[in-house]
Amino acid sequence: MYFARPIAAILALGCLLAVILPFPSQISARDDALPLPRFVTLKSSEVNLRTGPGTRYPIDWVYQRRALPVEITAEFDNWRRVRDSEGVVGWIHRSLLSGRRTAMVAEPERVFRRAPKTGAAAAFRAGRGVLVDIISCDGSWCHAAHGETRAWTRQEGLWGIYPGEALD
Repeated sequence: MYFARPIAAILALGCLLAVILPFPSQISARDDALPLPRFVTLKSSEVNLRTGPGTRYPIDWVYQRRALPVEITAEFDNWRRVRDSEGVVGWIHRSLLSGRRTAMVAEPERVFRRAPKTGAAAAFRAGRGVLVDIISCDGSWCHAAHGETRAWTRQEGLWGIYPGEALD
């Protein structure tokens, strides 16, 4: 009986630590080691852009377009300074951003082709502001999806992918 109390205390401490400390599977991967700048997309159809990295900073803009590509230019704790296609800069909480890659047509009209060749047949045409999901890019051509249609387009003239950037 002499050891009953210390053993109980040790067991209680062990149970408390098991509840407080996360299991390795509960630890989420941080994106702090990813390169800057980089493109990401908005995860929600309503995202607040703030003047600084925290909720105490005023909302400067409210984005209302899910999957819109933005460029992360800086990081502070859980906040990311982003720039949009029009050059607007502000801060968004990292939980509202996704690693999914999309691109926006930045030209008045863009032809998406059935093969990665200039002379290939057109699959569809898209105007400025149309979003496409990026499947892959080889540095010159991007394979993209718009709805159910998949097609190829030249990489330049798209906002959301760097010139010469390759994606798999």
